[in-house]
Amino acid sequence: MENIPLAIKLRPNSLKDCLGQKHLIGDNKILSNLVKNKKLFSMILYGKPGIGKTSIAISLVNDLGIRYRLLNATINDKHDFQVVFEEAKLYGGIVLILDEIHRLNKDKQDLLLPHIESGLVTLIGMTTSNPYHSINPAIRSRCHLFELKPLEEVDVKEGINHCLEKNILEDIKIDDDSISYIANVSGNDLRYAYNLLELAYYSKGDHVIDIEFLKSIDNKHNFFHDKNDDGYYDVLSAFQKSIRGSDVNASLHYLGRMLKAEDLDSIFRRLTVICYEDIGLANPSMGPKVMAAISAAERVGLPEAVIPLASVVIELALSPKSNSACQAIYKVLDDLETGRCGNPPNHIKTNSKNYKYPHDYPNGFVKQQYLPDNIKNKKYYFPKETSSYERTLKQVADKLEKLQKDN
Repeated sequence: MENIPLAIKLRPNSLKDCLGQKHLIGDNKILSNLVKNKKLFSMILYGKPGIGKTSIAISLVNDLGIRYRLLNATINDKHDFQVVFEEAKLYGGIVLILDEIHRLNKDKQDLLLPHIESGLVTLIGMTTSNPYHSINPAIRSRCHLFELKPLEEVDVKEGINHCLEKNILEDIKIDDDSISYIANVSGNDLRYAYNLLELAYYSKGDHVIDIEFLKSIDNKHNFFHDKNDDGYYDVLSAFQKSIRGSDVNASLHYLGRMLKAEDLDSIFRRLTVICYEDIGLANPSMGPKVMAAISAAERVGLPEAVIPLASVVIELALSPKSNSACQAIYKVLDDLETGRCGNPPNHIKTNSKNYKYPHDYPNGFVKQQYLPDNIKNKKYYFPKETSSYERTLKQVADKLEKLQKDN
């Protein structure tokens, strides 16, 4: 009995057959142009599951006619990597397509890095994690990073219709509404859509697939993409805005929707952002608490992960709020973007003999200019008074400002 999954059978072999990712594939797009110009660089493809990372990697090497090997950072050991390197030496180079690259341990990194550096190995890494957070900087700095966007419902429908046209599932009968249902409940994960279609086909004696039958065999409900266009980013946005607005019940509701979809990575990232964007200096103790809750959730996994996450979300929602730090740094970045900056004053440059060392003065303070001349009186941080902690910071800031003017 053949056990090759439908998703593997339908995997494209050329970029022109890949679905979605119009920002990377198509006329005058970067990956298509690499094929056109017969050139490949080390890269990392990252994004949600089932949106085509492996398909794009394999299509690239097929279109370029390049020798490649496919490994998994979790499953394959150092010996497997050594075999690939020896093959690369034999043929003068090779492409290594590496899945789960964020799980690459230090020993394998040490083996891989010099070969990427020399150009003997061209790496195409794939991960569902954010490479800026999860991938070793030494690997990351040697690769171009390409984010794959979530597929749209039309892309999943196109994939299902392509399957039907190829007649891989012989004598299958399925209407447009059922195809839309599969695309909808898949969360726009094409692999999941293919798996559900294949399960339905082999579970029905007459191979006639309708919505009622699909509902009877599928227990996954999509909490990000439903018929009301309640999209992935809308739920994340509603989650953050509910916490920002101190609505504890709405905050828990949207947390529950993300937990039901088992999207822990998005929850962790958003909680971290909320902690510093919306709670900020009004309650700085929330930073360690959020990190502890995330660590506990990672350690116990689902379903128990819901408990520490619910606890910290309640506390975030009911905490005093301040975005003063967020506003301050955005003002700085805006000045930098528009060229409103200058050189540091000479007395605080490296090895300056005119620098006044604050620790040598009473109360650790000495009057001297730190900002560039053209913005020396610029003020970025404006404390809020939503909590006793930031009121204390305001008192300190006001006192220092007065000393700077008076001395």
